Amino acid sequence: MFTHHLMKSGHPKFLEVSLYMKSSKINFLHFDKVAIDTRSQNLLKQFNSENPEIFNILNEAKTEKEALDGILNWISPIIKEKIYLSELFKDNFKDIEISSLSWQDYGIIRIMDYIQNAGRIFKDANLKDEMVISHPIRQLWLAIKEGKGGGSEGFFLDMLKLFQQIKNKSAQPIPDLTTVQEWMNRHPSGLDEGIVAIRQKNKERIIRLVIKKIDAGAFKSTRFFFDEGMSEKEKYKLAMKWWEDKNFHLKFAIRTPKLLNEFLDFSLSKETMELLFKASENGIPFFVNLYYLSLLHVGEPSFAIGSDLPIRDYVLYSKQLIEEFGEIQAWEKEDEVKSGEPNAAGWILPDGNNVHRRYPEVAILIPDTVGRACGGLCVSCQRMYDFQSGRLNFNFDKLLPKESWPVKLHRLLNYFEEDNQLNDILITGGDALMSRDKSLQIILDAVFEMAKRKKDNNRLLPNGLKKAEIRRVRLGTRLPVYLPQRITAELCEVLHNFREKASKIGIKQFVIQTHFETAMEVTPEAKKGIEFLLKTGWMISNQMVFTAAASRRGHTSKLRKVLNDLGILTYYTFSVKGYRENYHNFATNARALQEQIEEKRIGVIDENLAKKLKVLIEKPEYLAKNISELRMKHNLPFLATDRNVLNMPGVGKSLTFRTIGLTRLGRRILEFDHDHSRIHSPVINEMGKIVIIESKSIKEYLDQLENMGENIDEYMSLFGYSLGVTESLQGIWNLGNYDFETNQEMNHFKTEDQIVA
Repeated sequence: MFTHHLMKSGHPKFLEVSLYMKSSKINFLHFDKVAIDTRSQNLLKQFNSENPEIFNILNEAKTEKEALDGILNWISPIIKEKIYLSELFKDNFKDIEISSLSWQDYGIIRIMDYIQNAGRIFKDANLKDEMVISHPIRQLWLAIKEGKGGGSEGFFLDMLKLFQQIKNKSAQPIPDLTTVQEWMNRHPSGLDEGIVAIRQKNKERIIRLVIKKIDAGAFKSTRFFFDEGMSEKEKYKLAMKWWEDKNFHLKFAIRTPKLLNEFLDFSLSKETMELLFKASENGIPFFVNLYYLSLLHVGEPSFAIGSDLPIRDYVLYSKQLIEEFGEIQAWEKEDEVKSGEPNAAGWILPDGNNVHRRYPEVAILIPDTVGRACGGLCVSCQRMYDFQSGRLNFNFDKLLPKESWPVKLHRLLNYFEEDNQLNDILITGGDALMSRDKSLQIILDAVFEMAKRKKDNNRLLPNGLKKAEIRRVRLGTRLPVYLPQRITAELCEVLHNFREKASKIGIKQFVIQTHFETAMEVTPEAKKGIEFLLKTGWMISNQMVFTAAASRRGHTSKLRKVLNDLGILTYYTFSVKGYRENYHNFATNARALQEQIEEKRIGVIDENLAKKLKVLIEKPEYLAKNISELRMKHNLPFLATDRNVLNMPGVGKSLTFRTIGLTRLGRRILEFDHDHSRIHSPVINEMGKIVIIESKSIKEYLDQLENMGENIDEYMSLFGYSLGVTESLQGIWNLGNYDFETNQEMNHFKTEDQIVA
């Protein structure tokens, strides 16, 4: 195999190429004799027509070294005219100012990154760690010279667009406000009159079917039953009342493909049913509660075609997930915890799987309660690996807290109390609000006592040895979306009481961190639940997953607007993580950048506005009104308080990357650096950059969008987005400094030489 090192004393390292042979037992060359298909040949013909000088260089090259040197010699004069680009080839992500780069610069950087990394060999977790090589110039040379190399249509389209970009022939204007708003208007909300009417019919159909199942003895419950002699009208009235009870939806949740199809009025296709039966055979848990089921269309409304796709893709399993289940690899390595050993981020954690940690200041607490379950199973769930192992499941009775749980909880919270840096606790699961009110109150009371002890103990410590005090408490939940009936007066009382007493000991932020995926999930029931939660004094932030269906033009911006209307602030927009199991839902990271730069920009707030907003979030009960007034005053359709990021398979979140390679199938190879705007575990200094091979090409992604009815001409700038820098954290999420000096030593951390604490 060939690896290229670009270096020459006295010259920029990208001006000359040297090669050396790297031995490998893997035969990467078996595609060299494979002809390219007809569609690829047509794209290659177009490429040659648009780039006759490149055709001549590669056609005349006798070896791949000559081909690579020829391309380098061709691009060098262009680079010499742009001296500022030379810094970007010194392996320094932090110096990249995206706003200062031209469209052509993006292309130049990418072709040079392809040359610098030519011949690198990677393990492809999408292909069960099969070794793949990145050598786009060689691939192009083989195609031009011999019509071989096995390159795909996706590969040739990506290369065609790259050279158009380098020649400044593909630049597209950034969409204006009117265009983005037109895109937003394509996507209805669950509060729209027509959508509400559809859901009402769905609800009535589901309730009548439940009545039928209870009467037939197929559905049995000691809580939800009909007295003998009740009329159909009386049964219907009682079942309608049950609809307001979260337990009704969980008790009769759909757990089999056959029942799902029946409750969707037999609207699922034969192909979909075959997949779902296969999923069941493979042991994938299946759980859709009745309320969330009512959000799916059983017929396509002419005024909202494809509007429920983001919901449907959260419920229906893909072919790739079914094939991979049982062999899914953990994506977030720091979530793999072994007793007494540090996780991938270097943290020593309590025994068990209850505490997860990446960063110095925040850790996740996963209780041993029903909070280890969820109100439904999201297809792209970040913890599908745990569902695969059975650690997460829907056996609610078995998840009830054991007698030993309060003792274990105390031990787990001692970890937070004793840690020098931890000031932010995220209680999740599963789903934090799946815990019963009593269980949740026990957890929150224990958190309060821990935070108070930590604060009290600090009075005895001198400056410089004081520990970071708990400043933020978060509850991670999707139940405001999946099951808003869970938001009761009793739950709100628990939350309100905790905030009242915890704010008195210095805890500054109380956050319900939820997961609306689409404006179609914002229903009248969800709106009512959100209003109740805000009145408790807890603010609500949202994390959405940027699935293929949710990545359509204007979709995410529409969600931001609708959430702002309710008083919810957006926090993260996550690229889909995972390997081949999430192929169907994966939207390329280039699309995440495109959305950030071309769509989200119309709601970006400046530092002064962020300061005003930080004051407003102190009174969450007025947020909807205050956000509306703020948007109106500054003519903003929404407040873009979220960051587009990927949860990396190394440690942390980032969208700082360069596209360093391209496989023969057109899948981009990205090299991620960490987000330098926040504090990390020291492990990242040794870990270095993280390489990710995307699970689909941009061509495959565009084909998928086209199948959804999208006009792909609106997306063609997508090919040009090949590097990114993570957005800075909005000031509203900054907890500020203490009025004392904290102990900077990291305890509960393992270095190579010792374990501290």
